[in-house]
Amino acid sequence: MNIIPEITRESITKIINEDKRVDGRALNEYRDISIETGIISKAEGSARVKLGKTQIIVGIKPSIGEPFQDTPNLGVLMTNSEMLPMADPNFEPGPPSEASVELARVVDRAIRESEIVDLEKLCIEEGKKVWMVFIDLHIIDYDGNLFDAATLAVVAALASTKLPMASYVDNEVVIDKENLVDLTLKEKVVMSTFVKIGDKMVLDPGLDEESILKARLSVGITESGKICAMQKGGDEPLSQEDILNAVDVAYEKSKELIAILNGY
Repeated sequence: MNIIPEITRESITKIINEDKRVDGRALNEYRDISIETGIISKAEGSARVKLGKTQIIVGIKPSIGEPFQDTPNLGVLMTNSEMLPMADPNFEPGPPSEASVELARVVDRAIRESEIVDLEKLCIEEGKKVWMVFIDLHIIDYDGNLFDAATLAVVAALASTKLPMASYVDNEVVIDKENLVDLTLKEKVVMSTFVKIGDKMVLDPGLDEESILKARLSVGITESGKICAMQKGGDEPLSQEDILNAVDVAYEKSKELIAILNGY
């Protein structure tokens, strides 16, 4: 966690309570967003997202495996995140930190609960072999709001993923790497993150804003308008009004984010 001097904390809070922000944005305004796909040549799908100065790269790597016993006809999604020390002085090498685990779980929940990936189409032979799709997040630059940037990057990477044709013949999987098929998404999902500072809820927090938050709320919404994930963070509670106002803004912002995903 970044340490913010008390005078800086008070200054940022005062500005936000006046419905302004240090960087000149409105309270409900995102920083500039850019999306690139196909940036990792050896991955079946990849994307880089820049949200302000926050930068995340996602790679998609499929492999053949066995399905879970309770879902014999469904493929498997697995999400991992790596916070590289070069991205922020507070990121350390070694086992995943709590923040890294939380990021992977929140993004995984948004992807899984939105059901944007048709897991039945990842089944090669029911009860025997399925595609296992590994989603790897790499934090390259950290300047706040990893949840929204990571969700955008994962969706863009999945939308760009191509899998080789696979069939099950004589108890073996036969892979045809010459024929690739798109990993078609049913729809898209995005996430909008807010932090409570002073008396205000602020969208897309920068690093300094994250460092002084009272509470955090992330809302995942599908292209069809379904809330599929929510995550609360921070030490203080949020009022019902805070949450409902954040959800209203998230619905509006989801349209902007979907348009960006559809337009890259």
